[in-house]
Amino acid sequence: MSSPEQTAIRATGLSKQFGQLRAVSDLSLEVPRASIYGFLGPNGSGKSTTIRMLCGLLEPTSGEAHVLGLPVAGNASRLKARIGYMTQKFSLYGDLSVRENLSFIASIYGLAGRRARERINELQRRYDLVEQQTQLAGTMSGGQRQRLALAAAVLHQPELLLLDEPTSAVDPRSRRDFWACLFELAQAGTTILVSTHYMDEAERCHYLAILDRGVKVADGDPEELKRETGMHVVEVLGGLVGELQETLSDASDVFSVTQLGISLRVLLPTRCGEPEARVRALIDPVDRGARVRLVDPSLEDVFVSATRSPSR
Repeated sequence: MSSPEQTAIRATGLSKQFGQLRAVSDLSLEVPRASIYGFLGPNGSGKSTTIRMLCGLLEPTSGEAHVLGLPVAGNASRLKARIGYMTQKFSLYGDLSVRENLSFIASIYGLAGRRARERINELQRRYDLVEQQTQLAGTMSGGQRQRLALAAAVLHQPELLLLDEPTSAVDPRSRRDFWACLFELAQAGTTILVSTHYMDEAERCHYLAILDRGVKVADGDPEELKRETGMHVVEVLGGLVGELQETLSDASDVFSVTQLGISLRVLLPTRCGEPEARVRALIDPVDRGARVRLVDPSLEDVFVSATRSPSR
């Protein structure tokens, strides 16, 4: 176990119950400082609930969490000044300008006068908001509002930044630029916990936890997760894609079949000693000309193997 100086977040047995719904179940995790740690999972997997427990907005039903060396229970006020939080939904004031929003957030965190002006100027330059500083936030594009929300979340220079699906409403270029900003923050020492359901974003994280229906089903760095997926991945290229998919899906030892364009991605448990030969035997009666090859697992394969039931 890492020392408190090396760990930004440590949770043990964290659970949250809403009536009959168990939103998070017995979650334990450890997030190293100055890293980007991702929560990957579909809607309803417990990502947002966990983030709210970690920043003190929700009290867990059971378990405990330590954030930045402090137990969250009883220390929400002390941690507030050290944590930045960016919600999925844009939560700043649409009828205030960019600069007015940032000035208001600065006042909440006790920044005033020259110190506040210098910090706001710095963030407007860094996040390309200088030309928009007098524009009402409600009239900005999705990418611009995202940069403004990030500027507001880091205005007080938090040690920990919690991001709840921050790129769900922006285009791919804005997502890419946003992640460049996150890497700059991590390199400067900020710890970042980000929830997402995008595979390409999960690939960018230093470490990753996959959540499914409130349960952590896998964790590790992305490359480690791929190595330990427990599945062979076989790619099938053929003209009769629909018929091949139906045939493979009916096989009891095939875990999953996914169509990607004109190819199929077939997952078989590693106990299958000759996966290519097995797939070949299944598809030959349908299309002897189809090509078969063993390929490396992707993060999507990891996600499927960790969260889905077999095809049969």
